[in-house]
Formats: sequence, structure tokens, C-alpha cells
Amino acid sequence: MTTSPTPLAVEQARSRLDELIVIDVRTPGEYASGHLPGALNIPLDRIRQALPEIRHAAARGDVLVVCASGARSWKACALLAEQGVSTANLTGGTGAWAAAGHELNRPVACETRSSWSMERQVRFTAGTLVLLGLVLGLLVHPAFQLLSAGVAGGLVFSALTNTCGMAVLLAKLPHNRPRAARLDATLETLRSR
Repeated sequence: MTTSPTPLAVEQARSRLDELIVIDVRTPGEYASGHLPGALNIPLDRIRQALPEIRHAAARGDVLVVCASGARSWKACALLAEQGVSTANLTGGTGAWAAAGHELNRPVACETRSSWSMERQVRFTAGTLVLLGLVLGLLVHPAFQLLSAGVAGGLVFSALTNTCGMAVLLAKLPHNRPRAARLDATLETLRSR
């Protein structure tokens, strides 16, 4: 059984926030930087692992999936739809939510470390690699400039396919991974709904 994800505008989501089960599929660092009130963090690469709990929660209420811009949450919605789980996707993500003037919850400062959004991490890493390739190309050997060309090609491919291999790799870094205890607590919360 396949269901089609439903786009949900910010104001529609805000008016129904108390009745929705909100799942934020960003990395733990991004989630800690600000999330919708009541949102539970299950990173996109952990959705399959959390499928039984999400299915259980969806049987008891509507599930709203959220990310920074709506792209990763749409992928999560599509994956859940393939498994027969009906979901809604927040159009524009937390960026649109904040732009509309709605509050984002942030954990107490002592509970989390400062983190950059995935987009910022990708920009920083890509820029660093391009500069490194250019500097090494000038100082060591011109072949190092291929590193810069490779990053440029990857960025073009990313834009054309709406995917980002660098973000996938960066999401695997320890500061972007959920601690097992936090993910277990999130899954337990879903089970209890």
C-alpha cells in the first residue's frame, strides 16, 4: 500500500500543532539549533530503524515530517509512504516556520553544543576543499587543482539531482549523529503515543 505525502503550509501546521506528531529528520545538531515545539528528532538516515514506532504513532494521529527546507522531510515522507505510512510534509521546513515569526524551541544551553546547519557545514567543507585544491595546485603541483574541479562538479551534480553526497558524508560525523540514548528515548515516546 502506498500513500502520497501531503504538503502542509506553515499556518495549517501551526493551527494543528497540538494534534500532530511532529518528526524532525534533521541531524541532532540542526535539531538542537531550533525545532518546532514538540518535535521529535529522528534523523533521515534512521527513519527505517524507527519505522515500527512511526507506524504505531501514525495509527493514533497525523504525522508531520519536518526538516530545514522541506527537501529531506519530503524524502522521509516518500520513504514512509512506500511503507504505507500516511504523512504530511511541512512546506518550507523550519526556515519557513521561523520566517513566519513562529517560535522554535531550543534545548537548554548546557544540554547541547553549538552546531551548524547541514547547509552551512556543506558550504564550509566545499569552500575549504576548493581553496585547498587551489593553494596546493599553486604551491605543490598543478594536479591538486583537480580537487577544486571535482568539488565544483559535485556541486553542479548536487544541484541538478537535488541530492548532496557531501551532506550524507557529513551527517555521519559524530557531532551530527544522535546519541543512542536520545534516539531510544524518542522511539519510546513514539511507542507511548
